[in-house]
Amino acid sequence: MRQSPDSQPSPAPALQRIALCLQYDGSAFCGWQRQDNAPSVQERLDQAIAELDPHRPVHTVAAGRTDTGVHAAAQVVHFDAAGPIPPKRWAKALNGRLPRTIRVRAAAAVDPDWHACYGASYRRYRYTLFNSRTPNLFLAPWSWHRYNCLLDDETMATALGELVGEHDFSAFQKAGSRRSHARTTVQEVGLVRQGDLITTEIQASGFLYGMVRLLMGQLVSVGEGRLGLDTFRERWQQQRRQDVKEAAPPQGLCLLRVGYPQAVFPEAAWYDCQPRYQLDFADPPTSCKPPEGSPPLASRAPD
Repeated sequence: MRQSPDSQPSPAPALQRIALCLQYDGSAFCGWQRQDNAPSVQERLDQAIAELDPHRPVHTVAAGRTDTGVHAAAQVVHFDAAGPIPPKRWAKALNGRLPRTIRVRAAAAVDPDWHACYGASYRRYRYTLFNSRTPNLFLAPWSWHRYNCLLDDETMATALGELVGEHDFSAFQKAGSRRSHARTTVQEVGLVRQGDLITTEIQASGFLYGMVRLLMGQLVSVGEGRLGLDTFRERWQQQRRQDVKEAAPPQGLCLLRVGYPQAVFPEAAWYDCQPRYQLDFADPPTSCKPPEGSPPLASRAPD
């Protein structure tokens, strides 16, 4: 059938870049990035967007690729939409299609060249340790239970503070990284004990693959007296990756927030949105400092 001379092809729908502030319970997923034969946050989000905006293939980009089991309080994602949904309506529309383990806190229109990953000025992670003699069912999904001995949080804080600045952190990079180098800038750190709970926060321009979990494994060894401060310092300053063998489990780690030169979302939607846990009473283990180089202690109490 011949096309009428007056007929014109329909113009392609105009694209609008949308930024999302996202939370998820990492225990339900193999991480952010789409994987074969395993559920990922990206896969579920892409499916929900495609149901609402079926005009073109969905391509979401995240500020950070969290690993299996790692949580996010304010992950940032962008994608290009062609449908009629107003930017601020995307959060409510997506939450109606996402599982309860994923929530969109906010959505906003951004410039066409705005980039969730490359435009970020920092990422900040929080790791929660539960340093008590007895387990707590309600803390288990969000913390690492260390029950054998009282962690020396002051020495841990000293070790952590020395990481601030631009350094080569090869010692804290898992195998399989695609980065061409292992240099990054740690901007801020903090370690605070409140009773049996210890929270560690690390802010950097970027993080290496597996960096925070490997670092936390070493810090806990320092706190338990199995690793001396000087040896810890030598391992990371001399890039002795072969000596860094213990990684902290993923459930204690949360991507707390991502910062940009100009704010994208309301502060209440993205700043410190992981609750700080508090217990009215403490049940600390006894102090113990085994000799440096002794075998690793168990990471959780037996059933």
